[in-house]
Amino acid sequence: MFENFDMAQISEMLIGYAPKVIGAIITLIIGFWLAGMITRMARKAMQKRGMDNTIIPFLSSLINVGIKVLVLLSVAGMFGIETTSFVAIFGAMAFAIGMALQGSLGHFASGVMLLTFRPYAVGDLVDLGGNVGVVEEIQIFNTILMTPDNKRLIIPNGVVTGGVITNISGQGEIRVDMTFGIGYNDDIDKARSIMQDVIKTCPQVLKDKNADIFVSELADSSVNFTVRPWANSAHYWDVYFYLNENIKKAFDKEGISIPYPQMDVHTHKVN
Repeated sequence: MFENFDMAQISEMLIGYAPKVIGAIITLIIGFWLAGMITRMARKAMQKRGMDNTIIPFLSSLINVGIKVLVLLSVAGMFGIETTSFVAIFGAMAFAIGMALQGSLGHFASGVMLLTFRPYAVGDLVDLGGNVGVVEEIQIFNTILMTPDNKRLIIPNGVVTGGVITNISGQGEIRVDMTFGIGYNDDIDKARSIMQDVIKTCPQVLKDKNADIFVSELADSSVNFTVRPWANSAHYWDVYFYLNENIKKAFDKEGISIPYPQMDVHTHKVN
């Protein structure tokens, strides 16, 4: 096979390709070194911005692989290999995968947005499109909530970002809005005083913030009070349940009625 080649021709080929091989090796070494350096810089920048530790490794790996692919394409071009065909193949593959995983990619993009902009964090009490619970985990594709009745909800991130996000507890303090009704024959001032006393006894209510108590509605069968004490976000349900129980007990003790829907029937005697 090699009998038509003499040593001079072989030497000429080696000398001709040597610069390209050396250049390719140098390009690979420098390119991979730059890929590692840029990846480390990007990782530090993301950590400095406080991005979630779940997304940092993924984005770092994506940057690293992307730069290395560009380096390999450059090396291929140095040997005269037509890189446009590779780019076309990669583009077609990316398009096909993107169409097949369109929904999943949407959830992934939403997950990146949630982890970047952080509208809520793990441990926050949130309302995501009518689903109320404590955030247990923020994943790339899903957000996991634990509801007050200990149900585990797995909500796709695309659904989360496509609706209203209400962060109930992320501000550290929260107002506990409640409604209590009394009968029309009961003393309004006495009822307000009773509720103020019960609120003072609740250990989780913030004492440095005023608790609003005012008549909010003259309903069909009751005079309704709106009661608004403040609490630390973690104590929301403690305050809510404490006041419901103890205000009812205090009303019973002081003779304040809590009416319920009823109908009064009046009869008239016909002569």
